Amino acid sequence: MMINLFSTFDPSTSSHMSLNWLSLFLPILLIPTMYWKISSQTQNTTTSLYSYVYNEIMSMHIKGPKGFTLMLFSLMWIILIMNIMGLLPYSFTATSHLSTTVTLGFTLWLSINVFGWVINTRHMLTHMLPMGTPMALSTFMVCIETISNIIRPLTLAVRLSANMIAGHLLIVLLSSTLEKASYMIIFTIMPVDLMLMLLETGVALIQSYVFMTLLSLYLNETN
Repeated sequence: MMINLFSTFDPSTSSHMSLNWLSLFLPILLIPTMYWKISSQTQNTTTSLYSYVYNEIMSMHIKGPKGFTLMLFSLMWIILIMNIMGLLPYSFTATSHLSTTVTLGFTLWLSINVFGWVINTRHMLTHMLPMGTPMALSTFMVCIETISNIIRPLTLAVRLSANMIAGHLLIVLLSSTLEKASYMIIFTIMPVDLMLMLLETGVALIQSYVFMTLLSLYLNETN
């Protein structure tokens, strides 16, 4: 049971209908919509979502290198697409693997810290000791701030992967009971399963937004 349960997160499933690699072409379907002569509902919805996310990023007043705003915008959409792909049949969620999230979180965290220590070393040093800290606790607070900064890539990775795994496992558990269930149980579980799918779609959007927001906050701390 556990093998079948966690095999939904295995990118190399043995099913002959596996769409793991085919799902990588899903983002390509979003590109041609901007060149349509007549705007479709999908294009209008996507454009409105683009504008909302861009305005949210600009409202954060990010102080960083040129082009970092575009990188955050692209990063959110990449994570969102990977999260949504996990809800498709015969596919898997790349962000449910720590190998993906740790690599992504560590790389971005390292680039932000290198930028901060090279460009604004004095501010990075002063940030290690919050204002108003008593002199007796200064050494202790520096240790705490250092540890909290070091574990940031791990917290970014675990937060994203844990939220993706939790909802998907619950959906798999409920769906597996439908194979040998009676019609009464099927009609009872199906609405719950559909509600979980809608909830997971919202979680996929929220987690990509949270990942992007935390990185922007980390960057603002370097200025």
